[in-house]
Amino acid sequence: MERILALDVGDKTVGLAISDELQIIVTTLNTIFRTSKLEDRDKLKEIIDQYGVKTLVVGLPKNMDGSLGPQAKKVKKYMDFMRKNIENIEIVYVDERLTTVSATRVLIDTNVRRENRKKYVDSIAANYILRTYLDMQRGKNGE
Repeated sequence: MERILALDVGDKTVGLAISDELQIIVTTLNTIFRTSKLEDRDKLKEIIDQYGVKTLVVGLPKNMDGSLGPQAKKVKKYMDFMRKNIENIEIVYVDERLTTVSATRVLIDTNVRRENRKKYVDSIAANYILRTYLDMQRGKNGE
């Protein structure tokens, strides 16, 4: 099996989380602070190469009715660029409605100060996205 990298793509940051090789444990990685698509690509490619990632799971922020709003369209456009500029990578989208809300709630519950939450919220959201994907995969495989 291989590691899977999850992304929570925002306008200013990209939160990251990665699975272990058995796709059981999810670990939160650092957040990428977006500068340009080319620099973002280079940072992503470095992580992809370091961990031997073949699949990116990307949170797609759908509207509550399931439709794609402006932010979801931005994410897809961003990831279309990445798909064209990173070789041999599969991109899978996962509905990420309310992951940021859940991540923020975790930070509040663990008494992380408001000014420090932004440092962690995107990577924790990526963690939720990857856990959701892995749970869906286990369900498909009857595990």
